[in-house]
Amino acid sequence: MIKPHFSTLIELLRYRSVQQPNKKAYTFLEDGHIEANHLTYQQLDQEAKAIAAQLQKLLSCGERVLLIYPQGLEVIAAFYGCLYAEVIAIPVPPPDPARLKKTLPRLQAVIQDTQASLIATTSQIKFGVEPLFSQIAEFQSLKWLATDTIPVELAQEWKEPEVNSNTLAYLQYTSGSTSAPKGVMISHGNLMYTCASSNEGVQFTPESNITTWLPYFHDYGLVAGLIQPLYADIPCFLMSPLAFIKRPERWLQAISRYRSTYSAGANFAYEYCVRKITAEQREALDLSSWCVATIGAEPISQETVENFTNTFRQCGFQKSAFDPGYGLAEATLTVSCALKVKDEPIFRSFVAADLEQNLVVEACRQESKARIKKLAGCGQPIPGTKVIIVNPEKLTQCLPNEVGEIWVSGPHVALGYWNNPEATKQTFHAYLTDTNEGPFLRTGDLGFLKDGELFITGRLKDLIIVGGANHYPQDIELTVEKCHPSIQLPNSSATFSIDLDGREKLVVVVEVESGSKEEQRDEIEDFLMERSQKSPNVLNVEEVIKTITQAILQHHELRVYAVVLVESGSIPKTDSGKIQRSACRKSFLKNSLTVVAEWHDNSLFNIP
Repeated sequence: MIKPHFSTLIELLRYRSVQQPNKKAYTFLEDGHIEANHLTYQQLDQEAKAIAAQLQKLLSCGERVLLIYPQGLEVIAAFYGCLYAEVIAIPVPPPDPARLKKTLPRLQAVIQDTQASLIATTSQIKFGVEPLFSQIAEFQSLKWLATDTIPVELAQEWKEPEVNSNTLAYLQYTSGSTSAPKGVMISHGNLMYTCASSNEGVQFTPESNITTWLPYFHDYGLVAGLIQPLYADIPCFLMSPLAFIKRPERWLQAISRYRSTYSAGANFAYEYCVRKITAEQREALDLSSWCVATIGAEPISQETVENFTNTFRQCGFQKSAFDPGYGLAEATLTVSCALKVKDEPIFRSFVAADLEQNLVVEACRQESKARIKKLAGCGQPIPGTKVIIVNPEKLTQCLPNEVGEIWVSGPHVALGYWNNPEATKQTFHAYLTDTNEGPFLRTGDLGFLKDGELFITGRLKDLIIVGGANHYPQDIELTVEKCHPSIQLPNSSATFSIDLDGREKLVVVVEVESGSKEEQRDEIEDFLMERSQKSPNVLNVEEVIKTITQAILQHHELRVYAVVLVESGSIPKTDSGKIQRSACRKSFLKNSLTVVAEWHDNSLFNIP
């Protein structure tokens, strides 16, 4: 077990502000490269106190506050202001007025679930958005507070609250990839233990610093990107997700310029850099300082790791910098990671047919590629964490060579779901039926432990079972997205099964470049997926569908019941970019997808 140096975030920030008042804590990079402004520890402490003093005048302890901000320093001050006032912060993505139909329902659901009292934001967002929301029922009782207009002198009126490690710090709403989003209750103690564990594993030094573009409303961006550097006492250079998407070289240029030692991203981000950063741009990069490049939040591809390493080796990047990990909001952030950061990431080959039967069998060299599934090792459980693999139906521990649901216990496991005791009991209070050992957090993810390394195979609720064999949708989707140039890459397909006459049938929904409408963008989706920049082409529907069905048959031995080609950007996704397969399935059954063309087994093409 690791003993955190501080019990609360308030204690941590106040200590930093006294010991190192003038040290720069956060620097915001406008457009990803211009130093727009910065916060020292003392400035952050004073701004947090001023915001807290205003909140204490408006609210009582424990009331909920939505944080709706652009990426930047204002949201950091507001987050700590909520902590200093002992009100519960709820980081959420800023709504896009041009796409309210898509983004507003989730925000309304969060307001209803939390019964929030106030929206904290900037004066610019307040001026632009408040009038749009004035006629919407959920917003009519909410107060609005533009925190950038609060004078710092108000800090003198702040009253320090009585908080401890068990006090609720904020609500982290889940992505909603397999169910409705739920508010995970994160305590100060959860955060302190997670940060202490990361500090121990990464071994930050006085020369370390962090560069991040991950959004504040995602657990990866908030904890690893914004809270961890404060705990580790190292500078943080912050840019917006949109700046990264528009100019991915800006991320690596910042790492090069500031000699950053730590930065994080999902698998797609590294692949995006490989595809978009030119040879000329690479010549100016020096990535030799980058010793920890965490990679997670989605399936980790060996191809991506190899491509990035080979492409940026000339810039000083070392493969051993990659640090694959696994985690989820319900565990604050991290469950497992590479505890020896200088080791190269682990990839192993397993027999695909055996994995379909929940058996773990390593593939021998003689196995054909079609029979092999390569999986990334996601490191070892962090100190103080117990991970077991459990049969999700029998609720008994699996044998070492079996795939099962990942169960977790440890000081970083959250308090539960806000205002949802039934879901809290089901997810956070699981016990083994044979030994009554518990409680454990049921992650809903499938995987296994091999030589102490955790391997992830998929999501329990997304699992497709056809003919008694298990098929992971992300594997089928990867096959689909690589089989034809008209298909958007990446993250552009959803696969699921439907019950038809008592038998499970496979359905594939795919975004295509149809040229039927102008490409639509919004900041949140752009952070998580790349859209094709090619000119619209005439879509050969028959060729695309035939290619998809043949590729799935060849690689997965599955016959497809239906293929639905839909407009770019229309597949339901979470704020963190995960495919919402259950929502897509519902839309398919309701015939509410934005269809370009649709084909069913043994039927004619249906082109609207």
